[in-house]
Amino acid sequence: MFKLDDTVGNIVTEFPGAAEILKNHRIDFCCGGDRKLKDAAREDLTDKVEAAEILAEINKNYSDKKDYYEEIDDPKNLSQSQLIEYIIDKHHAFLQQTLPQLSELTTKILRAHRKEHGQLLKEVHRLFSTLKMELEEHLIKEEEEIFPLIIECSQSEETAGSEKTLKGILELETEHDTAGEIIKKLREITDDYQLPQDACSSFELTYRLLEDLEADLFQHIHLENNILFARLNN
Repeated sequence: MFKLDDTVGNIVTEFPGAAEILKNHRIDFCCGGDRKLKDAAREDLTDKVEAAEILAEINKNYSDKKDYYEEIDDPKNLSQSQLIEYIIDKHHAFLQQTLPQLSELTTKILRAHRKEHGQLLKEVHRLFSTLKMELEEHLIKEEEEIFPLIIECSQSEETAGSEKTLKGILELETEHDTAGEIIKKLREITDDYQLPQDACSSFELTYRLLEDLEADLFQHIHLENNILFARLNN
């Protein structure tokens, strides 16, 4: 069972089902994963829910699903090279498919709804375009530079990362923070992705894919910051 002094990153590492609970309460468990639950709740919560209530919800769900999570493959039990392969196959592949779709859709709905929702959709288009550029460069850096260094470290007798590897990880974590802030801003300006009454199917699809992107990116960053990178910082 978890405690208020446990970090949110470790809670999600031990119990992946906690991710959805924390996300529902707008608690950042990826970029802010090194914070204790009691501190993260105080800093992130905008509703009147207390940290103790969230903890109780997490512990109840954990008790109900503990056997299930012990039976399935758990990312924290993967080796460094296996975890990297998992991240690339699941999360990088998702971004490579979804980013072009959203690029087309954000442009399309800006053209179609410029008259009624121009200010909002210009900002959505601008933020997403910035996020897309950042993420595309980020994936290349991970796959071509930093991930090979991490695998090299894992195959050596050294448990800690080299200076070059740790510097690269620090850069990636900073980029994660940037992406996380853009995602939060998108949710804020869209009022939690509330569709206007005159929204067309493309408008609806855009918002749904942006929410899917947010959920996947939070899991993606969590696996890297709180498991993959954390092993080399110990």
